[in-house]
Amino acid sequence: MSAPQRLLCTLSSRTFLLLPFSHPYRTLASPPSPFSLIPMPRNQRRGQQWKEKPKREGELSAAAAAGGGAITSSASAGTVTNGLAGLRIAESGAAKTSVGAGVQDRKVIWKPKSYGTASGVATAEAEMAGKGAADADAAAAAAGAEAVVASPKTSGSPSLSKLFSGNLLEKFTVDNSTYSQAQIRATFYPKFENEKSDQEIRIRMIEMVAKGLATLEVSLKHSGSLFMYAGHEGGAYAKNSFGNIYTAVGVFVLGRMFREAWGAAASKKQAEFNDFLERNHMCISMELVTAVLGDHGQRPREDYAVVTAVTELGNGKPRFYSTPEIIAFCRKWRLPTNHVWLFSTRKSASSFFAAYDALCEEGTATPVCKALDEIADISVPGSKDHIKAQGEILEGLVARLVSHDSPNHMKKILKEYPFPPADGDALDLGPSLREICAANRSDEKQQIKALLEGVGSSFCPDYSDWFGIGATDSHSRNADRSVLSKFLQTNPADYSTKKLQEVVRLMREKRFPAAFKCYHNFHKVDDISSDNLFYKMVIHVHSDSAFRRYQKEMRHKPGLWPLYRGFFVDINLFKANKERTTEISKNNSTSESASDSSEKEELADEDANLMVKLKFLTYKLRTFLIRNGLSILFKEGPGAYKAYYLRQMKIWGTSPGKQRELSKMLDEWAVFIRRKYGNKQLSSSTYLSEAEPFLEQFGRRSPLNQALIGSAGNLVRTEDFLAIVEEGQDEEGDLAAERESVSPGPSIPVQDTVPKADGLIVFFPGIPGCAKSALCKELLKAKEGLGDERPMHSLMGDMIKGKYWQKVAEERRRKPKSIMLADKNAPNEEVWRLIEDMCRRTRASAVPIVPDSEGTDTNPFSLDALAVFMFRVLQRVNHPGNLDKASPNAGYVLLMFYHLYEGKSRKEFESELIERFGSLVKMPLLKPDRTPLPEALHSVLEEGIDLYKLHTKRHGRLESTKGSYAQEWTKWEKQLRDILSGNADYLNSVQASTSGIVPFEFAVQQVQEELQKVAKGDYIPPVTEERKLGTIIFAALSLPVTEIHAVLNNLAKKDPKIEAFLKDKKLENLNRAHLTLAHKRSHGIKAVADYGLFLHKKVPVELTALLYSDKMAAFEAFPGSVEGEKIDSKNEWPHVTVWTAEGVSAKEANMLPHLLADGKANRIVFNPPINISSTMEFF
Repeated sequence: MSAPQRLLCTLSSRTFLLLPFSHPYRTLASPPSPFSLIPMPRNQRRGQQWKEKPKREGELSAAAAAGGGAITSSASAGTVTNGLAGLRIAESGAAKTSVGAGVQDRKVIWKPKSYGTASGVATAEAEMAGKGAADADAAAAAAGAEAVVASPKTSGSPSLSKLFSGNLLEKFTVDNSTYSQAQIRATFYPKFENEKSDQEIRIRMIEMVAKGLATLEVSLKHSGSLFMYAGHEGGAYAKNSFGNIYTAVGVFVLGRMFREAWGAAASKKQAEFNDFLERNHMCISMELVTAVLGDHGQRPREDYAVVTAVTELGNGKPRFYSTPEIIAFCRKWRLPTNHVWLFSTRKSASSFFAAYDALCEEGTATPVCKALDEIADISVPGSKDHIKAQGEILEGLVARLVSHDSPNHMKKILKEYPFPPADGDALDLGPSLREICAANRSDEKQQIKALLEGVGSSFCPDYSDWFGIGATDSHSRNADRSVLSKFLQTNPADYSTKKLQEVVRLMREKRFPAAFKCYHNFHKVDDISSDNLFYKMVIHVHSDSAFRRYQKEMRHKPGLWPLYRGFFVDINLFKANKERTTEISKNNSTSESASDSSEKEELADEDANLMVKLKFLTYKLRTFLIRNGLSILFKEGPGAYKAYYLRQMKIWGTSPGKQRELSKMLDEWAVFIRRKYGNKQLSSSTYLSEAEPFLEQFGRRSPLNQALIGSAGNLVRTEDFLAIVEEGQDEEGDLAAERESVSPGPSIPVQDTVPKADGLIVFFPGIPGCAKSALCKELLKAKEGLGDERPMHSLMGDMIKGKYWQKVAEERRRKPKSIMLADKNAPNEEVWRLIEDMCRRTRASAVPIVPDSEGTDTNPFSLDALAVFMFRVLQRVNHPGNLDKASPNAGYVLLMFYHLYEGKSRKEFESELIERFGSLVKMPLLKPDRTPLPEALHSVLEEGIDLYKLHTKRHGRLESTKGSYAQEWTKWEKQLRDILSGNADYLNSVQASTSGIVPFEFAVQQVQEELQKVAKGDYIPPVTEERKLGTIIFAALSLPVTEIHAVLNNLAKKDPKIEAFLKDKKLENLNRAHLTLAHKRSHGIKAVADYGLFLHKKVPVELTALLYSDKMAAFEAFPGSVEGEKIDSKNEWPHVTVWTAEGVSAKEANMLPHLLADGKANRIVFNPPINISSTMEFF
């Protein structure tokens, strides 16, 4: 069996998407390649450029049968690989349907009047006052059924025939008179990935507030999905798509909220609002919270939306309103706002973070809002109460820095814009969202149609974004892939277009994981001509790594526009005559200079981007631990599920007590749900139907259980009205296996000792050529082994027939106290979970050995490392796995392994391994002071990566020797060998060595030393954070135990009574001494959080007396001042407990003053008092 065949067998359980053939009735002929005019990215000018080859009709079925890969027509709007940049223009996952002419009769309860709409379709109007349901039905019947597509465009339009004839874009040539105008139509805030740890961000935020340079703003995180609205002409958008069930639900909810707010005037206000957004080119963003789009942390009691951003898009770069401006805008239009708190002093900002730490493991909406109301300098309640609308389960809080003048601005806005009335409270608003979805369960198209009809024509007069136009099929909205290339070739008509072209070019050149999806703009169909084309473009970022990489580019290029979340652009390609060309040039020079100056000011302060999301354990329990663990529980079993949830809690830094409690509950959940469902997995979109009753019953058993789950009960049943979402479609990405972000480095307690009574598995997350087999041989030959008596043996993957890891598990069971060298590449999380399971079942520990490499932003291995691996493989002869110089596709196989790690930076890769296994050994590979990779080597590797992406996009896992790129692969493999051979001296010279030791011997020596440290317990895992964030129970002054012992010894020498009392006391058991300031159970969250201002500060303490009885002893103590502010304890009697008898808790020392009054305790006064230093800490 060849090496690539073995690799494919090993990875057979990996899931690969098979796309159906798209639109077989369309022509297979590809248009002339548009690539020739595109400027080549820098990294491709150096070497050969691989282009995607158009498929011949006869090749399609053969390629599909051979590779099982995705087959799409090059002329269709399916996923298409762009040969230059490795990116794709893909069609949306929205439903592709045609709209029938007939409309089902339905009961009309409420029909909004039509004000100022472009629709010429007759609408049934029913007045709300004085008419019943029967009257409304009669009115609807008399007026006739409303048209399915309320649009002025018809299927017979000349523009339509041009648009869908398929030759407008093909015939649109690019020359010096060709221009493009791009304008952002909808967008949300840029996604800024903090490079610093949460603790560092907190410190920086508090520092900025303390200096008066900023205000800390905190808002509630409602649990829903992103919805953006730019008016009925501008469109409705979800996070990465439009024209689907998500946007239809959003339009309905927004329209209904207008009815609730404005009552009988709603239709007029809806039309005015649409006109306002269009005229000012604005977009509003909302958190859409519904029970019909799948389960999050808790099913909301109401379907609603909360405005989170208002954006002006008409003048250059988007301008996002400040929170006071958002509140003013929303109160003017009676739109729902979020709950916001402002913290403008060091004390309040410090107290906020302390309050979160005290509530993070058990916080729900009521205590969180109460605590923040007490701490904040300004609290602005939202118009939608989270507790009433969504429930007690709170996803989290979002904290960010805003202008230092924000409190003054907020006070002014609140005075000028009071809470608006709700005029629609007493009106019958017609069928609700849930009722409409329940009544239209046939398919997604039917639900969308019913929702758009339900919202009324004054708010949504045009359905073309969902159904196309007239009799055309909705698939027709997908534009040809060459839209993007022609957009980049044209002259920019204004400054905004120039900057947007810059964004796209950069992302393509750097091969960011993103797609640029282009569609026809049906709203502009009447303006289309052969020299004037209109499109919509969606910039869909597939991985958060793209945002991190883009941020780095922004630091090097200050004028670069941000990469936004939810990024939709209108594009106009047109020809300009001489007069218009002159006008464009004149306008560009003026706008560019003005925009440059304003942008430089805005981007000057990076602190403006500081933001931290703070989630609550009661929410994460439901979404991360229960919902996202379902696939692991049902596919891999309870053992793998337990490993999953324990690892998640370790990543979060969950307190040991909570981990124990949650483990018991989750184990019980696993037994319950597996017993009920057997092998059929519970749907993640409706998981709360089972989880909520289970949690409610669990919580009733004890107050401790109730605190653990937060809140449960009053389940909303969704099975009858859940919106129909296509399989695999999830706009927000929240129904997939959601991953909690991991800090830049491991900050959790990890195992640092391997007990000798247990076994040890040494494994290799690497790439062929990393020298793992040679290393295993050397380790086996070493006389001293790992410094203990455990036997060591190895299993070489190339020599094992059958499932390799199953063989390893069998060996572990036979020899549980041995050291196993797993001589096989372990490249993915699926294998890592198998190793974790083996460790748990056979009482073993595991140590990963990885080649040391700097890596890239998206791969733990650099191109330098890949070059060395390829060089080593192509020097092999007679390799057991047939991966050597005789292998015709060795380069392809190494690229396949290289891409198995794609998506993880080096830091993320190492952090995850340490978090899973508690240790990590690095095998030296490259010299740190080496010269850069030669140009030819760098170029041939990049060409191979581009070719690999093209190949896998078309053929999936098909071997490189087959398929439409076979000739290109043969040519590249030969070129690779020639260039590696020509740079042999360089590749030998850059491999790590020291003191005359050859590279491999040096690597063996280093690895052996590190493994011995792990086995002996001398290994110290890296820790990057100063303090582990976690829940807070109480605030206290920590006193040095050594000084307390010294004080007691001195007192015993001076006072016989104290000496007699201490004589038989085991004071050596005193390992912590503190003076409690406030406890959250006794004094409340605010009382504890207020001490956050003094965290880690030195506080003087006076010990004034010793009180003792036969069961306990404590110092009477009084805190001093810090920076002129007196520290007071909330305890009735401030004290430091120094001894308790066996079975007596430390808190019983609070009773010593009462025992003294009853004559059951003694008191010895210190004159003068004893001074000792302490540190304020949270515990």
